Amino acid sequence: MTSRHGTFETSLGTLLFVAEASALVGVYFPDHRYPPDPNDIGDDLGQEPRDVTLSAAAEQLTEYLAGDRTEFDLELAPRGDDFSQRVWDMLRAIPFGATTTYGALAVGLGNRALAQRVGQAVGHNPISVIIPCHRVVGADGSLTGYAGGLDRKRQLLRLEEPDPSAAGRLF
Repeated sequence: MTSRHGTFETSLGTLLFVAEASALVGVYFPDHRYPPDPNDIGDDLGQEPRDVTLSAAAEQLTEYLAGDRTEFDLELAPRGDDFSQRVWDMLRAIPFGATTTYGALAVGLGNRALAQRVGQAVGHNPISVIIPCHRVVGADGSLTGYAGGLDRKRQLLRLEEPDPSAAGRLF
């Protein structure tokens, strides 16, 4: 299957979107901690390409960043091993405005000792924001690493923050 990619300007910076067939396989920040292999992103369609899959993903992300969308309706096909796929599925189940911890995800997988491995899978999430790895925080509620940087993670969590009277975040 032939991959393709393009870039879109967002309030988070110029993001790289990667698609394969009708599925989104990647969304990457500038200076992403774990960028995609250039051999895996296919043809360069340039800035703001008129590709149906890439454009739909960029449009929905723009709506989310504007506060007009709380869920994404996109075909996703992140590339990763079975363990990572299970973690990414769990991330997709975290509701808008909610957070969880690496330990809670590990418990959900059946073994609290998997927390560090969960953290690795979360950190290597190839579809940033849309698979909401920003909703995972430290056990004490503190912000921990984020492939797009802690400032972006903070920005995304603030976007989803409930009314201040109901908020209990430590950041």
